[in-house]
Amino acid sequence: MTVLLERPCTNGGTPFAAPMPELLQAPVAVRAAKGTPKRTTDTLIISDLHLGSHVCRADALLRVLKSWKFRRLVILGDAFDNTKFKRLKRSHFKVLSHINKLSGHRRNVEVVWVEGNHDATFLRVVSAMLGMSVHHEYTFHVGGRKYLATHGHQFDTFMNNNPVITEIASAFYLLVQRRDTRRMTVSRYLKKKSKLWLRLSDKQAIRAVRHARHIDADCVLCGHTHISSHRRNFGGIEYINTGCWTDTPCQYVTIDENGATLHEHQ
Repeated sequence: MTVLLERPCTNGGTPFAAPMPELLQAPVAVRAAKGTPKRTTDTLIISDLHLGSHVCRADALLRVLKSWKFRRLVILGDAFDNTKFKRLKRSHFKVLSHINKLSGHRRNVEVVWVEGNHDATFLRVVSAMLGMSVHHEYTFHVGGRKYLATHGHQFDTFMNNNPVITEIASAFYLLVQRRDTRRMTVSRYLKKKSKLWLRLSDKQAIRAVRHARHIDADCVLCGHTHISSHRRNFGGIEYINTGCWTDTPCQYVTIDENGATLHEHQ
């Protein structure tokens, strides 16, 4: 018997304000017994899987993907951590295999891969193997609303303006992962603190909302920062950061006729 611990979470933000604490509902335990019907949604969105990294929670991701029925899956960037496929574990290959099955004729799910800053090197080859369409950014409509999905690294001016520092920091982080404890406590702490130190989350949100307004989108979804957020009115635009699959809890988004919901998975 598999136990899924999830909770929808929301965060109402004042437009272009300083970072605000996440306002989360109390956790709700969902017990997925054998034979339990899958939950249904139109679109499911995941980001920052970082397959191939020591902190990737591939087993948890696979359980979530199997617990939902959807017609569209959007991988919102950084599906892989690096180009070294030898670092992929068995659980990582299981995720890729499941995604490949989803895009097959029996499941007929539209699988969309939005390019992230870790993806560019082998994006076209892997996406073709898995039956994905590839986009720099992706727009779609559900329930009469226009959604913009983009990884968000293009709004990260520090990373774009300081490539050498970024490479050094990435190499140091990889070394920490290799020497970290089994629970990867230090690695996850450093990643979270680095994003907060740069105040990247709010800066990305501001720039993403401006871009969404320019193309008349009602809602913009980003990844990249690994810090989940849901602001229903951020400068007149709904803004969602889809979190990541390298931490506890992990996050993902579902979208249906009633709008978007940000979920947490333990």
